[in-house]
Amino acid sequence: MAITIDTYKDKLIPSLEIKHRINRLRNEMEQRGLGAALITYRTDYFYFSGTSQNSILYVPLENEPILFVRRDVDRAREESPLASILSYQSLRQLPDLINEHAGRIPQVVGLELDVLPARDFFRFKKIFEGVEFKDSSPAIMSCRMKKTAFEIEQIRKAAQIAREVFEAGRNLLRLGIREIEFGALLELEAKKRGHEGLIRMRGLNCEGYSWHILSGPSGSIVSEADTPAGGSGLSPAFPMGASRRKIQAHEPILVDFTICYSGYISDQSRIFCIGELPEKFVRAYEFCRGALARILKEARPGVKCEELFWVAERMARDQGYEDGYLGLPGKKAKFVGHGVGLEANEIPRLAVGQNYPLEASVVVAIEPKVVFPGEGVVGIENTYLITDEGYEKLTLIDEEVLQV
Repeated sequence: MAITIDTYKDKLIPSLEIKHRINRLRNEMEQRGLGAALITYRTDYFYFSGTSQNSILYVPLENEPILFVRRDVDRAREESPLASILSYQSLRQLPDLINEHAGRIPQVVGLELDVLPARDFFRFKKIFEGVEFKDSSPAIMSCRMKKTAFEIEQIRKAAQIAREVFEAGRNLLRLGIREIEFGALLELEAKKRGHEGLIRMRGLNCEGYSWHILSGPSGSIVSEADTPAGGSGLSPAFPMGASRRKIQAHEPILVDFTICYSGYISDQSRIFCIGELPEKFVRAYEFCRGALARILKEARPGVKCEELFWVAERMARDQGYEDGYLGLPGKKAKFVGHGVGLEANEIPRLAVGQNYPLEASVVVAIEPKVVFPGEGVVGIENTYLITDEGYEKLTLIDEEVLQV
């Protein structure tokens, strides 16, 4: 009897959606000479199977995919529309199970080498004797980059939650409240509306922070992450994000709150202020809005992603914000925009060296910011769908400074 999914059965990924994704993956695999792919990374096998249960997904060019589940196979069968879902206890079982249920194992098999631990890679090489393993991550990320109508709808719902959370923030912010306390109140509002609380990011030591609350001088504190401003966090163990600093009047308060709905992300930032924001911060904020508009003017399918980075960089130089744009000198972020979907650091990236063209159906968060040493940070971030005609703004929050 299916009892585990009663509370979220309306969020299961449809069978046709999964079939479409697997067909796209097979096209990408064939172009790269892969006979099959073993998908071990949770975000990837969720994307192609519809379940996050502890699994390995086997996708051959021919025959049906097989989801091998370590735990829990009953939940996986409730959540995933795949026809072949088998239980396994050890990696050593996989070759025999594949031969039994899918025929012979191809000579060349893909693994996600950008995230797979080296120990596991060598285990796969030992277990699958004679098989050549190649990197399947480019094929997978190419599939995930272009969003389907189903995915866009989940991001829209996340953006609607964000709008309500930011609006609630006006009534939650008060003089002397600590950054971490304000963040907790916002998170409560978000979770009441369906925010899942965790933000996934791809890569070693990549940790997703659901929100950053950076008030006044906190906004000029650099962290280990590639961001313009990171904040101090609460300790060296988590040296990023909101601190115990008390929020003061007449200072910029950057609220960067990422919402996750059904696994999908909407990313947005706004500036709050208690009382009037000093004029120099207002001017810098208007520059950021102008830089965002300039990027969007050029953001159409076919333009090189790197060029969108340089468009705003040149504007910062021309308007005198070069020193603080995207961070302090020598500590600047290396991007102005990034793809979002199931993770907060997807492709495309609007950054130096990203010479591939922007494509329709990708979703990107664009976030120009200006940092003032010892004083704070201002900026804006919205999430956009790139269309054949240009773009559609998915973020719904008022773009004016949110004054309390």
